[in-house]
Amino acid sequence: MENKEVKVLIFSINGEHYATDIMEVERILGYEEPTTLPDSPNFVQGVINYEGNILPVLSLTKRFGLEKDEIKNDAKIIVAKQDGNKIGIIVDIVSEVRDVSSKNIEAAPDIVAGISQRYIKGLIKIDGKIIIFLNLGTILTEEEKKLI
Repeated sequence: MENKEVKVLIFSINGEHYATDIMEVERILGYEEPTTLPDSPNFVQGVINYEGNILPVLSLTKRFGLEKDEIKNDAKIIVAKQDGNKIGIIVDIVSEVRDVSSKNIEAAPDIVAGISQRYIKGLIKIDGKIIIFLNLGTILTEEEKKLI
């Protein structure tokens, strides 16, 4: 396999490091309290006005079934785009944008892949850390996209 580089955005949720391909990110917004929608899935925090359109805002901590979900002071909303749709994703901290060599990206082990294989592109090993490489475009199933 040739050694290609991928530009990723690295962010943190609940102290864990995640990354996504920068091509999936449209913008990073400061956090604003979303308007809650009745009868929406529990991981949908609500909606915000983004460039004159309604933007659904998701909590990855709830989506991934992680424990606590408190909004930190320096929280951000990552606007992710996929197939003409946009979603907002709440993250605790946006760390950096950096180039990662494809040789530093491994497939997720089966134990991880079984739980959430559709979200995870792989595991990135840099600076002695393991960063979960997410595919933000697959956070929602087709049915969930229709609900929202």
